[in-house]
Amino acid sequence: MFDIQENLKKLPDCPGVYIHKDRLGQVIYVGKAVSLKNRVRQYFQTSYRNSSLKVKTMVSEIAEFEYIRCGSEMEALILECNLIKKYMPKFNVLLRDDKTYPYIVVTTSEQFPRVLKTRHLKKDGNRYFGPYSDVGAVNHIVDLFNSMFSLKRCSAVSFSGGHRPCLNYHIEACRGICRGSVSEQDYKESIGKIIQFLSGKDKPLLDELHKKMKEASDALEFERAARYRDDIAALKALEEKQRVTMVSDKDLDIVLAVKSGGKSFVVLFPVRDGKLSGRENFSIQADEEDTRRDIVSGFIKQYYSQWAVVPPEILVEEDLDDKELLEQFLGRDRHKVRIFVPKKGPKRKLMDLTRNDISEMTRTLAEKAETKKEQEEAVYREMMDVLRTGGYERSAEREGERIRVESFDISNTNGVDSVGAMVVFNGLEPVRRDYRRFRIRTVEGPDDYASLQEVLYRRFQRALKGDPGFIRIPDIIMMDGGLGQVSAAYKVIDAMKLSVPVVGLAKDGSHRTRAVVFRDGTEIDLRDRPLLFRYAGTIQEEVHRFAIDYHRNVRGKRQIRSALDDIEGIGPKRRNELLYYFKNIEAIRKASVGELMKVPSITEKNALAIREYFDSGLLK
Repeated sequence: MFDIQENLKKLPDCPGVYIHKDRLGQVIYVGKAVSLKNRVRQYFQTSYRNSSLKVKTMVSEIAEFEYIRCGSEMEALILECNLIKKYMPKFNVLLRDDKTYPYIVVTTSEQFPRVLKTRHLKKDGNRYFGPYSDVGAVNHIVDLFNSMFSLKRCSAVSFSGGHRPCLNYHIEACRGICRGSVSEQDYKESIGKIIQFLSGKDKPLLDELHKKMKEASDALEFERAARYRDDIAALKALEEKQRVTMVSDKDLDIVLAVKSGGKSFVVLFPVRDGKLSGRENFSIQADEEDTRRDIVSGFIKQYYSQWAVVPPEILVEEDLDDKELLEQFLGRDRHKVRIFVPKKGPKRKLMDLTRNDISEMTRTLAEKAETKKEQEEAVYREMMDVLRTGGYERSAEREGERIRVESFDISNTNGVDSVGAMVVFNGLEPVRRDYRRFRIRTVEGPDDYASLQEVLYRRFQRALKGDPGFIRIPDIIMMDGGLGQVSAAYKVIDAMKLSVPVVGLAKDGSHRTRAVVFRDGTEIDLRDRPLLFRYAGTIQEEVHRFAIDYHRNVRGKRQIRSALDDIEGIGPKRRNELLYYFKNIEAIRKASVGELMKVPSITEKNALAIREYFDSGLLK
């Protein structure tokens, strides 16, 4: 058993990060310290423990702590930021779902760059813009640039002399880079305009399009003029709605914290080229006792750590306690970043303007928060009714907590490439970081019940072994299926001596969710419970989607590997030797005849057949 007082004596007097855990081993708080010895001890001193309800509650849940030494306070800040994102501790100020925000990447590391949406920021020599909170706008602008400039869409970076153009070329969605029909200089001029627009400098591109539209109109080419007109309209629609001109032409961000209706938000106003450009809202997990300064500081660390480019100035309402350290953190390997409170001049006026703007917005946020709170409470009541009907009561200390739901589904094609999927909901919210996928190992043929039992056994076996990725036990399992799936699940639950209620989501003849089914055959008809009907249907659709996506991925990989079987003269033995020698199908695709003949069983005739197969474009 972890002895807190004994381990407090062992703390080093150096910078580092400390990690508080509860009795289940879950991380509940991550913090940084100039001196681990002094900082961690403070939590267990009576005077500090009683300073606020949040600290008192957290300390009461600490069963053990860990620490990691760092070379400096800056290293501790970086590590703290990474660990908060990894563990999402409930007592930290958290930027919700920051991993879901997309970027637009221009693959400038390639000879002919592409414009893509991505959710992963990498140090790969490419240009990243974002993150953006509006996924739909990102999809729109990527599609718009690809169609407007007829950009290369395939991932190939070099093309052999006999390369055959893909479908995009034939439908005029690509200018035919693979055929050498466009010069590198002309192509990169288009990419430069896109980068300029994404950097906030939209006027040059819009002016050019206006000019081309007029030229087409003057030449009576009205169809082409109409395309330019539509491009202009789409780009303007993607521009930020609010435009206010400042005296300077600097880039900066204004970050303001809002607390309303028991909820916390951060509102970010980006300023590009001296213009206030729109507004983005971010939901924040914070306690009532967390100050606006705490919220802004936590937001800046988590939000800007994923940015490729941080603006040189960040305006805030109040001086932050760790302002200097944050400036160093944001400015590392980049330009200098300044965080400050404007006292006078245009920036002060701009700050006042944005504060007035969010006073109106606060009412809307409060109304939305209240609506969501009501929905969560209603779903909680419905789910508690489900649990009580199944004979399960929550403990008093957990009364009112969100109900954690796990759902499982199996997907295969006549028993081939069988996979299992697990999705997790915490109240209304899907917890995507807790989703899990399973390749079925022990079941032959299309036996969904046995496959389901394998998945459940592996899931709970990992939990019993203390695997942190599986240690959270659900309040209830909602199976995608009826009484058969419920009975199959209980065979595993009972055998492992677990106390987890399981219900099924049965469908009617039209494949719509009809009822919640219990172990004894009792049902809750969903026709008279629209809220529970929508909630159960959402979970069912999500687990079904997740399972099918994984199955398609597995099936697609297998089909690509077996594509060698379609080549004349290549049987299982030669196929396996080729894969063993070249490691993967892509290496075989690129190999010359001479390289292919280095494989012992491959003759010149076989090598020529392989080259003919790939050069013909039969395998894309």
